[in-house]
Amino acid sequence: MVTLTTTFPHFFLNTKTSISPVLSLSLRYARRKFHFYPRNRIVACRAMMDSPEEHQQGLSTSLLNSVTQDFKNHTLQFHHTNKLNLEDLNWDNSFVRELPSDPRTDPLPREVLHACYTKVSPSVQVDDPQLVVWSESVADLLELDHKEFERPDFPLFLSGASPLVGALPYAQCYGGHQFGMWAGQLGDGRAITLGEILNSKSERWELQLKGAGKTPYSRFADGLAVLRSSIREFLCSEAMHHLGIPTTRALCLVTTGKLVTRDMFYDGNPKEEPGAIVCRVAPSFLRFGSYQIHASRGNEDLEIVRGLADYAIKHHFPHIENMSKSESLSFSTGDEDHSVVDLTSNKYAAWVVEIAERTASMIARWQGVGFTHGVMNTDNMSILGLTIDYGPFGFLDAFDPKFTPNTTDLPGRRYCFANQPDIGLWNLAQLTTTLSAAHLINDKEANYALERYGTRFMDDYQDIMTKKLGLPKYNKQLIGKLLTNMAVDKVDYTNFFRTLSNIKADTSIPDDELLVPLKSVLLDIGKERKEAWTNWLKTYIHELSTSGTSDEQRKTLMNMVNPKYILRNYLCQTAIDAAEIGDFGEVRRLLKLMEHPFDEQPGMEKYARLPPAWAYRPGVCMLSCSS
Repeated sequence: MVTLTTTFPHFFLNTKTSISPVLSLSLRYARRKFHFYPRNRIVACRAMMDSPEEHQQGLSTSLLNSVTQDFKNHTLQFHHTNKLNLEDLNWDNSFVRELPSDPRTDPLPREVLHACYTKVSPSVQVDDPQLVVWSESVADLLELDHKEFERPDFPLFLSGASPLVGALPYAQCYGGHQFGMWAGQLGDGRAITLGEILNSKSERWELQLKGAGKTPYSRFADGLAVLRSSIREFLCSEAMHHLGIPTTRALCLVTTGKLVTRDMFYDGNPKEEPGAIVCRVAPSFLRFGSYQIHASRGNEDLEIVRGLADYAIKHHFPHIENMSKSESLSFSTGDEDHSVVDLTSNKYAAWVVEIAERTASMIARWQGVGFTHGVMNTDNMSILGLTIDYGPFGFLDAFDPKFTPNTTDLPGRRYCFANQPDIGLWNLAQLTTTLSAAHLINDKEANYALERYGTRFMDDYQDIMTKKLGLPKYNKQLIGKLLTNMAVDKVDYTNFFRTLSNIKADTSIPDDELLVPLKSVLLDIGKERKEAWTNWLKTYIHELSTSGTSDEQRKTLMNMVNPKYILRNYLCQTAIDAAEIGDFGEVRRLLKLMEHPFDEQPGMEKYARLPPAWAYRPGVCMLSCSS
């Protein structure tokens, strides 16, 4: 077991002081010294808060650059690839082939022991299923011919009603901590993986149907999903990708033609809603909880933890297998005994460090666009650093660090916007504890992974906020004061940063004219608040004036990182309301809009407006987990 050397306090909020939604305990980590030891020589590499440029030459660059490039490559169109029919997809099914299976194949709820999955087929009933929407870019990842989506039988295949030749469906077994408490076995209760597809580039893509029927992990649920939550998941998966945030993807959404009973608010008032199924796509849906469940069952299943780790490294972190052939990656722990963590001597240590960095980078990007996941349980944390399991998510409208989109998270707000970095670290600590229990890493390696999380988060968060403001360098005091002002005046997070690019770096502008470019986002503020904003702008403009960047160039650069369009909850609700009466046009328009969130898109300006008053009614901006 890892003995953590610090506690994990939540982020405490005080609008009278500087607000910065970054992890409170990471400051301890970020100030520690790390030393990078390439082969045959020693090069000092200070921590991020001392010298972020030098730090970036360490493990962050060597492990994360390849990952970033992978995600960039996935956006390329395959102009020179033969497009495939559904029957031509190249199924590999390595998960089923290489990992232990449940000997039973029935969907009866039960505890599944000594197995990573259960072979189970989709059982959802359909009645004239209809294709609601599909993603061209995800189809291109699979090299699937766009004409396939016009097939009359396409909805039958992608609802699971008709089996795809070559697929070997299964539901994954995993556990997790929910709201900080160990929940035991969870698993795919309504998600059924069809299998893995290899495209012509040998990229591995797992196809999973969410809402496809009961599995052994469904417990007392029906294994189904409704159109409301399915639209939200489909649109947000694609919106996050086009915002540049690592995420699972969504190929398509189909209705089942059947009604599903749901008690949306758990208040004893269930109603029937249209059923639907999303086809989710990711290199893997392995989670922190995929490892936790087996370690929790004692020594008998610890070899499964090792087997799952070997599987993940082999198929999804292959560069780690070859690390011993490259330069040594050894790091000082900064402890009094000057001990060293050598990542080339233990592939599992290198692996968990990369998981830590990917997770930290993902959450930093969440903070940058104002995204709140809502349910950061360990079973909802991807080992690939992907945003996964879109339940009650939400993007910030009025800036509120305590915002949570999840009614279940009230009043504690464990998973509120400002707490996300700390919760990511807490979740990672549970994973390192699991790997330590399986004797894959030692305490120093576990603690080093946590150190790397803190440092990576601070690196990326500072870089993101610096670019959002168009600053020449990171200015902690300036950014902290800005976020305080935004919280006090409930300023719209997205629109403010987009509008901020209109500020001119001219220190001669009279004080009474400084706020003119921001009048559309600074609404109903009194004299005292105008003075606070004016003082902040004077400091901000002074910083800009030292950069040597023209106003036009800075505006272009800022608009490349500050989206004009985000998937606001009320936009989702408008599309849902129309879809529930058979009009899918708004869902499709939103998809096209979210595929280009940084572009002006003439004629679509209404989608960037502040939420109307009705958007704050229950069920729009505050959602439960019922879906």
